[in-house]
Amino acid sequence: MLPKQLHCLLFVVIAGGIIIFWLVSTPASLRFTVNQSYFKPSFEKGLTWLQVQQQILLNHSLQTKQAMLMEPVRSDVLTVTPWLAPIVWEGTFDPQVIDEAFRSYNLTIATTVFAVGKYTRFLRDFLESAEKHFMVGLNVQYYVFTDLPSHVPINVTLGVGRQLKVVKVPKFDRWQEISLRRMELIQTAIEEYIHQRANYIFCLDVDMIFHGRVGPEALGKLVAAIHPWFYWVPRSQYPYERRTISKAYIPQDHGDFYYQANIFGGAVEDVHRLTKTCREHLEMDKSAGVEAVWQEESHLNWYLLKNKPTKLLSPEYVWDDLRGQGTKEIKLVRFSSIIKNKAEVRENP
Repeated sequence: MLPKQLHCLLFVVIAGGIIIFWLVSTPASLRFTVNQSYFKPSFEKGLTWLQVQQQILLNHSLQTKQAMLMEPVRSDVLTVTPWLAPIVWEGTFDPQVIDEAFRSYNLTIATTVFAVGKYTRFLRDFLESAEKHFMVGLNVQYYVFTDLPSHVPINVTLGVGRQLKVVKVPKFDRWQEISLRRMELIQTAIEEYIHQRANYIFCLDVDMIFHGRVGPEALGKLVAAIHPWFYWVPRSQYPYERRTISKAYIPQDHGDFYYQANIFGGAVEDVHRLTKTCREHLEMDKSAGVEAVWQEESHLNWYLLKNKPTKLLSPEYVWDDLRGQGTKEIKLVRFSSIIKNKAEVRENP
């Protein structure tokens, strides 16, 4: 071995020995003090050393709790999709962890709801229950689309950072027309004002009521809810649009889940893309004299088959009261369709 190489090797051995000796013999408190420079940005923001220490402990505590949840906690239901999107069930998230993660971002959630004709009767219960359970602690802007602005309850007490805005829409000839036009109206609202005011948007049905927490655990780029009547059946029984003439057509051997249109959402730009595509397809169907079997819901399912949602909400988030409370896998009903006489509230069958 050449003398120069021997010198290099000797230098590496000595340097390594010094580092090991320092790590073993130096008190931990001194070593931590040496690294205080890493926290310089926090001090510049006005945090004291004690506050930094407390934040480290808090983050460690939250991370530990979340890490525990990485272990399988529900073996009775599917908690992740084949494309690795989470499915949110009771027991699959820690509310404290979720709330702490989102608290500092000052997020605004736009929330659209259509109350046309006799459906205005459901608005008060919807809003009052939402104020108790929906995105509590976050900014929420309710956009009520209605042909009867005078029927919108104005004395509902809203929390801090929460607002209600009324959007006038025409009276439709058929209840199906409400479904067919909803995508267009949401797209337009996003383009005209929602994109400037909100980070996320959820599109909800008015004839529903909140029973439990629907919080930031439901937020994601593109979020869909699994239909409560079809989550245990094979996909061959999903009520997709099966006619090839419709833009909502899904072949018999295709499909992931059947999603309900009562609740969907996500980042504003992603929901804009969804509503724009569905509106275009609805218009193409109309030009061809076709109406998909479940109107906008059929087109929503087509879109979500081609553009996989990044998060799925379990049937807890879109329950149907007609199903009762007897299913063992539903630990908590959070948001549900109320029982009603559809023939009576749908003025134009």
